[in-house]
Amino acid sequence: MSEHRRRSTRPAGTTTPATTTTPAETTGPARPTRTGPRHRRRGTALAIGVPLVLTAAGTLAYGTDLGLFGAAGQARASAATAAAPAWATASADGFASVDALGQNGTYGGRDGRTVTVKSLADLEKYATAAEPYVIVVAATITMDPVGKEIKVQSDKTIVGSGTSGQIVGGGFFLGQGVHNVIIRNLTIRDAYQGVWNDKEHDFDGIQMDGAHHVWIDHNDIRHMADGLIDSRKDTTYLTVSWNKLSQDNKAFGIGWTDNVTADITIHHNWIRETEQRNPSTDNVAHAHLYNNFLEDVAGTDIKSSYGNYSRGRTNMVLENSCFLGLTDPVVRDATATLVQRGNQFSGTTGKNESGGTGTAWDPKTYYAYTLDKAADVPALLKAGAGPRTSIGTTASTATTATTKAAAATTLTVAKDGSGQYTTVQAAVNAVPANNPSRVVIAVKPGTYRELVKVPSNKPHVTIQGTGGSRKDTTIVYNNASGTPKPDGSGTYGTGGSATVAVDADDFQARNLTISNDFDEAAHQDIANQAVALRTSSDKVFLDSVIVSGDQDTLLVDTASKDKLGRVYIANSYVVGNTDFIFGRATAVIDKSVITLKKRWNGTSAGYVTAPSTAANRKGILIANSTVSGDVSDRSFYLGRPWHAGGDASLDPQTTVRNTVLGAAIRTAPWTDMSGFSWKDDRFAEYKNTGAGSGAASSDRPQLTDSQATGQEIADWLGDWTPTAS
Repeated sequence: MSEHRRRSTRPAGTTTPATTTTPAETTGPARPTRTGPRHRRRGTALAIGVPLVLTAAGTLAYGTDLGLFGAAGQARASAATAAAPAWATASADGFASVDALGQNGTYGGRDGRTVTVKSLADLEKYATAAEPYVIVVAATITMDPVGKEIKVQSDKTIVGSGTSGQIVGGGFFLGQGVHNVIIRNLTIRDAYQGVWNDKEHDFDGIQMDGAHHVWIDHNDIRHMADGLIDSRKDTTYLTVSWNKLSQDNKAFGIGWTDNVTADITIHHNWIRETEQRNPSTDNVAHAHLYNNFLEDVAGTDIKSSYGNYSRGRTNMVLENSCFLGLTDPVVRDATATLVQRGNQFSGTTGKNESGGTGTAWDPKTYYAYTLDKAADVPALLKAGAGPRTSIGTTASTATTATTKAAAATTLTVAKDGSGQYTTVQAAVNAVPANNPSRVVIAVKPGTYRELVKVPSNKPHVTIQGTGGSRKDTTIVYNNASGTPKPDGSGTYGTGGSATVAVDADDFQARNLTISNDFDEAAHQDIANQAVALRTSSDKVFLDSVIVSGDQDTLLVDTASKDKLGRVYIANSYVVGNTDFIFGRATAVIDKSVITLKKRWNGTSAGYVTAPSTAANRKGILIANSTVSGDVSDRSFYLGRPWHAGGDASLDPQTTVRNTVLGAAIRTAPWTDMSGFSWKDDRFAEYKNTGAGSGAASSDRPQLTDSQATGQEIADWLGDWTPTAS
């Protein structure tokens, strides 16, 4: 199922423009040559950047200090101070290690206090402070407003606590002269605003304008509104290493001036599901790219326009990298220089260039480094790129009973037998009844055709895909309401048809697809409601998932009419056509894409929501999202009231606010159901935009500003703050 409904801008069968133009981008003015010598001192050789999972303890180890904090680390940031642990003394490799511009390498905030933050206010407080800090991010922090970029000041290390350090809906900005900054082990994600080639927003993961001595290492940066990383305006002495960059139009842009002064090292990065700037390296005096893995993932709508691009007056050395499935894997301008050594190409087509008139240079005259074999790079990066649970080897003396206890709460699933279990349900069965704490079921990439049920006596379960994309791990089945049960006891019914059924509180799902692929066309003889995911519990958090089906895709229910059931869905995709988000739970869909699809016979007609809300309860809230699809204009309703069983006491509610509505939405977006009028229940909009939005009328109620203040996400969730765990 498409996560981004767009294609490459290049027509089929065409080739990349001439080397003096920018592939798939707008060509700027001619660039003057400025290649005069610069004074520099070669820095002292430092520890070479290697995958954190392989780093020797004592150099970068923080197996117990980071991610498994003691009492000091658990304190709030305002009170959390401690001697800097071993990992805080880590220094950069590559050009970020070079002694220049008055800065002797890049070591971040190691000379300052170590603080632990769990809120946006605390993160911003310490990141923007004048004095040095090591800032440990120990929670998911959501930017407010969306797109916010914290203005990081010099002498900072910002590092995630294990895999729990996440920045959602925004990122970081390093301005002119900011230096000696390390950003490591974070997930920075989901500022996406529903427009693929976003010209309106500039919501980057990390943007640098005129900074120097910066190390960006072991992060997962994805799904932003503009670029994942932008190194602009002569930012220099930059090293970008061991990151996962994915699910974005523009991965990594470098340049934005005519000066040829920047020195940049880019190594051991896994770049996939991106279209352009992979990276685009413009007017860089010394660009050293090595051991990167660029992958154009088959079967997705995201197609790379080009791979590594030596642009303008760039002088690039490209070594031992792996290119899989890319069009135009290596491209250079006629004015640029590009030296290739030891790279590997598989399934690539189009331009694969080298040469130029610039002076050849040797990275080892600036810093020491060791190359991995190109053939080993994909496996190495799949195992070692991105945030790590802990940094150090399993032989580290830092391993403690706490470490072992945490490891015991993770169960692995792999179809190929490389995990503890081969099915997801087997892992669920292994969770002890009435478990008191979180159990993570880590599911390796693959398609798991099975039914999964998490019973009510197994709370605190997370099912998490471990692949680079939410498409890599899929749980799918094809039962429908009218499908006969194997034991002959009747049919499954709507709720019973669910591929994944969750009856346990405090459930989470992350980075995977849950689908029901029942074939309506082949089975018009039976009731065709076919649920992908059913929840009937409280505090359900769905983060970065795809829930896909046709009719009745997502059933958000409660254990009983008098029970509260809250569901929070963020940064996700919900796909369907008829009442495909329905039920009586108090449910929020935030910063997500709701994809409308045609019926089995090719017709366009449907309903997004069918709430069955109890009186005096909150129903379904869609906020900060996009509703669109490849269907006919004005063919879908936003919702209709479902009075389950003809229960007149119900008071169904759907509110859609601050959301982009595609042209598929009807001008009168609400309709009646089973003899119940939508006008007798609670249906409203607030400040929606897009071709499917409309002004207030008797057929289109709009909240006033005053009313809207009582219909915020916090009003739906009450005393519950969803936190990734």
